Amino acid sequence: MMVDGRHYRTIWVEDSGMAVGIIDQRMLPHKFVTEKLRTVDDACRAIKDMHVRGAPLIGATAAFGMHLAALEAPKNEKFESFMENAARKLISTRPTAVDLSWAVERQMEIVRSDYSPEEKAESIYIKANDIADESAEMCRMIGESGKKIIEEISEKKEGCVNILTHCNAGWLACVDYGTALAPVYVACDAGIDVHVWVDETRPRNQGARLTAWELGKHGVPHTVIADNAGGHLMQHGMVDIVIVGADRVGKKGDVANKIGTYLKALAAKDNGVPFYVAFPSSTIDREITDGIKEIPIEERSENEVKYIQGLCEGEIKKVLLTPKESPAKNYAFDVTPARLITGYITEKGVFESGTEF
Repeated sequence: MMVDGRHYRTIWVEDSGMAVGIIDQRMLPHKFVTEKLRTVDDACRAIKDMHVRGAPLIGATAAFGMHLAALEAPKNEKFESFMENAARKLISTRPTAVDLSWAVERQMEIVRSDYSPEEKAESIYIKANDIADESAEMCRMIGESGKKIIEEISEKKEGCVNILTHCNAGWLACVDYGTALAPVYVACDAGIDVHVWVDETRPRNQGARLTAWELGKHGVPHTVIADNAGGHLMQHGMVDIVIVGADRVGKKGDVANKIGTYLKALAAKDNGVPFYVAFPSSTIDREITDGIKEIPIEERSENEVKYIQGLCEGEIKKVLLTPKESPAKNYAFDVTPARLITGYITEKGVFESGTEF
């Protein structure tokens, strides 16, 4: 995607493969900051502390994290054990997004092969780049699949299509293009009149900070709303479709996504608004049959709930919102059951509710 006239992916190779570049998303929208990852510990920190976030990007970062680990690993009989430890560290950083373990396991297939340590390291580097390219292409195809749905609504309505989204599932959450926002960008580029309602997405405000920023950079009309405004908008016919992303999709179509997604699905169901989930096939976990019972829900620091970050007198600062002594709970995701979902937008096309993956 374009940022001020320059094309960016969210992750790239630097220093002839000796480092990996990323956008530090904690600083957006007020500062555009890039940084270099040089070790597997750097990659783990970037994922855990949300310098990078979004299931597809977490997967790509983990793939490159394995490459950085291979650069560090001793090129002898200890190579495999070093890499196994690196894989465990990466997988432990964020428990909900399945793309992470999917990418690491693809790299571990190389680690377990009969090649020499030097050959394995080279193959891991090639595979990391392949995973990033594959991820970007899947998201591009998601855009093409979802554009047809928006186009159909536009033709029936003969006016602007109002789309509500939750959290950030645009190109910042992926290597490029996005998941939930990919259809929006394709539709917008095709001349379809669209407008996006952007949930702020407490507690980290990925909607207000990131989705609004990238929509603005692409020239997509949008309006930021409080998280709890979505139901009101649907009641008054101001939402034509809801499109969200996913961090893990179970075999029977249950979807884990940013906390608050379930409430949007309930409101959409009650008001007859179609509710779609967009994701690449790398986000499917076929071992999960009951998403509510089986998908692990990450619990993050209470400080993300108690404090808010913003721009103050030219500096990015944190401000305490709650009484200092009040405890807080911070569940990062919830699960939307398949019965509330209209359909699934993937790189392989659009699938109706009831689809078994």
